[in-house]
Amino acid sequence: MNAPNSSSSNIPCQFDIIVVGSGAAGLYATLSLPEKYRVLLVTKDKLRTGSSKWAQGGIAAAIGDDDSPQLHLEDTLHAGAGICDRAAVEFLVENAPEAIDSLLKLGVAFDRKENKLATTLEAAHSRPRVLHSQDTTGRAIIDILTAKVSEKPNIQVLSQALALSLWRNPQTHRCQGISLLHQNQIIWLRANAIVLATGGGGQIFAQTTNPSVSTGDGVALAWRAGAVMRDLEFVQFHPTALSQPGAPHFLISEAVRGEGAHLVDVEGRRFAFDYHPKGELAPRDVVSRAIFSHLEKTAPNPATANVYLDLRSIETAQICHRFPNIIQKCQEWGIDVFQEPIPVAPAAHYWMGGVAVDLMNSTSIEGLYAIGETASTGVHGANRLASNSLLECIVFAAQLQKLEVEPIAISEVESFRVETGDWSGEIEEIKLIREKLPALMWHGAGICRTQSILEEAIAEVSAWRFQLANLEISKYILNLSPNQRIQFDSVTAEAQLKLATETLNLLDIGYLILKSAAFRTESRGGHYRTDFPDTSPSWQVHTVVEGERWHKSPVV
Repeated sequence: MNAPNSSSSNIPCQFDIIVVGSGAAGLYATLSLPEKYRVLLVTKDKLRTGSSKWAQGGIAAAIGDDDSPQLHLEDTLHAGAGICDRAAVEFLVENAPEAIDSLLKLGVAFDRKENKLATTLEAAHSRPRVLHSQDTTGRAIIDILTAKVSEKPNIQVLSQALALSLWRNPQTHRCQGISLLHQNQIIWLRANAIVLATGGGGQIFAQTTNPSVSTGDGVALAWRAGAVMRDLEFVQFHPTALSQPGAPHFLISEAVRGEGAHLVDVEGRRFAFDYHPKGELAPRDVVSRAIFSHLEKTAPNPATANVYLDLRSIETAQICHRFPNIIQKCQEWGIDVFQEPIPVAPAAHYWMGGVAVDLMNSTSIEGLYAIGETASTGVHGANRLASNSLLECIVFAAQLQKLEVEPIAISEVESFRVETGDWSGEIEEIKLIREKLPALMWHGAGICRTQSILEEAIAEVSAWRFQLANLEISKYILNLSPNQRIQFDSVTAEAQLKLATETLNLLDIGYLILKSAAFRTESRGGHYRTDFPDTSPSWQVHTVVEGERWHKSPVV
């Protein structure tokens, strides 16, 4: 394989298939593609920087003697609050054991107990079915998949390359390539299939467990290209992210509560039972709102307040065995989990909506595919069941082994030009928008939403989108002619273009989330409206976005 950090000059201008994103979905998709194809794997940072490696709890599969795909199906449908597509969920749970088997064959070392795969219980599961590798399951999977990708001679990796726009054939409208920013150049690459696996968009919110690369790139690219979007209002806010001054919002896995940790307030009371009979083991959206509501009632400043996760009811040896990474991360920030509870608060964690796809990962645009958190497969509904996300990545990515594309025709040699590329005068405007946007979204479309605040946020985001689109720098993202390579002679051009692109993507997905949240006048799953607090039978439908048109479609 070519070196992971291949220079732009060494990258061919065409591939059979280009995969954008190097989390579990992108890596497994790349490995699943037939070896007869020339494949390019594009990642905007270095490998191993996406959300998948942060997945602590594990991956769900019905492999126990007292479990079954039918029970897994029922739990997933129940958590999804009526918005799951049954056929998609059936496909997910029925293929789960095979997905685990494939990971084992690749070398993923899941924990075992008495020579059997160990499973744990997580919230809203009726059986212990979550496989894990201590509390770093995502990292264990990512490390193996990355190593396997590096062994494949048909795969080339392009690191630190940012996707700018999709390239559609002007006659057939088929997706035929992509433009990338890499090493101070914009390059256009042609391909017969583009697979978007760029993860979620947690950076749109002020409080998130997602890494800095999660800026909704795939969803924004696909929407601007004309693809159909679905259920974008449904955002899962994880109830227990570390809430320590100066510390990142490190996720304290749901598995900790599954093992017996207690959620308590400042007085040490297990308040979650005030809001749901299952207490801290209720579905994530319920627990997040319970914390939010409790802080609203009890804290002088709810926006900066926290509750606590107390692990001291779990045996010390069990904590050490299951959660060494959480122990270490807490120690780094001065918290001894054996002696004191962990301060926690909700944070944006997972985006259930995305680019609408079928069971083959096909979008509404021929030649364009989406997988993982970028996609809306129909399996998560209004509220993802814990540990189904890594499973979805593997099960649906495996479908790409069936992908057939025509050998690509030799394209014309692209033109080349050199430009100055320095937009210092515009960057301050962009930085200001980037700084203000997450706080606006947290207030406007966070855990609790209401029409008047949504409308205010939509107006603000719309104004920012218009402002940014009219800057000179944006023509390289929105209006650049395909098949033209551009070299910038300013050393700052790449950083400036990356900031502008990510900000534009965040504005687009912020607009989509806000408009979708205003469109759905009910509360369901990860979408809660204080002005419409009840779930309505008339809204047991998907929210579908086509360009600037919002409409309903039936759940199947």
